Amino acid sequence: MKKTLREIAEFIDGDISGDADIVITGVSGIKEACEGDITFVANPRYFALIEKTRASAIIASRELLTTHKKPIVRTDNPSLAFAKIVSLIAPAEAAHIKGVHPTAVIGKSVTLGKDVAIGAYAVIEDKVSLGDNVTIYSGCFIGHSTKIGAEALIYPNVSIRENVIIGSRVIIHCGTVVGSDGFGFVSLKGLHHKIPQLGTVEIGDDVEIGANVSIDRARFNKTVIGSGTKIDNLVHIAHNVVIGENSIIVAQAGISGSTIIGKGVTIAGQAGLVGHITIGDGAILAAQAGVTKSVPANTMVSGYPAREHESAKRVNACVQNLPKLYETIKELKKKIEELEKKISQK
Repeated sequence: MKKTLREIAEFIDGDISGDADIVITGVSGIKEACEGDITFVANPRYFALIEKTRASAIIASRELLTTHKKPIVRTDNPSLAFAKIVSLIAPAEAAHIKGVHPTAVIGKSVTLGKDVAIGAYAVIEDKVSLGDNVTIYSGCFIGHSTKIGAEALIYPNVSIRENVIIGSRVIIHCGTVVGSDGFGFVSLKGLHHKIPQLGTVEIGDDVEIGANVSIDRARFNKTVIGSGTKIDNLVHIAHNVVIGENSIIVAQAGISGSTIIGKGVTIAGQAGLVGHITIGDGAILAAQAGVTKSVPANTMVSGYPAREHESAKRVNACVQNLPKLYETIKELKKKIEELEKKISQK
């Protein structure tokens, strides 16, 4: 779809410097862009690429004050603006499945909303409720008495166990399991006895869950994923975890049982959290952080064991200097030995 730069700027509420009448025919990254494309730069460290890109126009932040040969549209949030432009210039071509495939297995007392789509060989057990415009792709399993809200999109080979509650406009990607048993055992005389996991999982509206994520059901009550939260691929969320609204959980993070995550929390890749702790609203847990105790709101922690980020950087700087410190001590030890030898000879 073709749009003039003026039309694009109006669409994202941006300010143009340069030719507002150029025609944009595509979108691309700043390094890959060609003539006719529009691209964006959000991080000041990449401003230098503006002069090198072949794109016809660039979306940038309002803090970019210098003049450039290429037309620029300045906006408050270049990343968000570019995401909107992608939907305007290059709308998604993928068409989701329609209707109920004849090989789908649908149990008794199932409630199907308007325009529900169910793919081949999907299994919908008894008493499931699917809201309007829900899409269930092939090979999915939806356990009995589960409720899924309107416009949810469940990609192939997702397993959603019994009695789970999923909100509206939720997206779940391939291979994810929601409502698997929590990891609970009692050890006695070398044997591990399973503790029944009788609770459920409740997922709010507008949540997106990546591929191959495991969300365990609670031992009692429920595991909760708050509305607007986004979960990357390969994340494990244990039983009775509660995650607040609009949080971000990045790939390979692991959250142990009964941990409470606040609103707007960011948990970066490969971070690991022990159980029964609380992470305050707006906290940031850096990549590979080993979080062994509660974190206050609006605090960034890193390292293992995780500590306040500035403190962790100082500790890491000391660790990096250990080889040099070792050599210094070795030299001092040698000098002390020489001095002691001279003293003993007097």
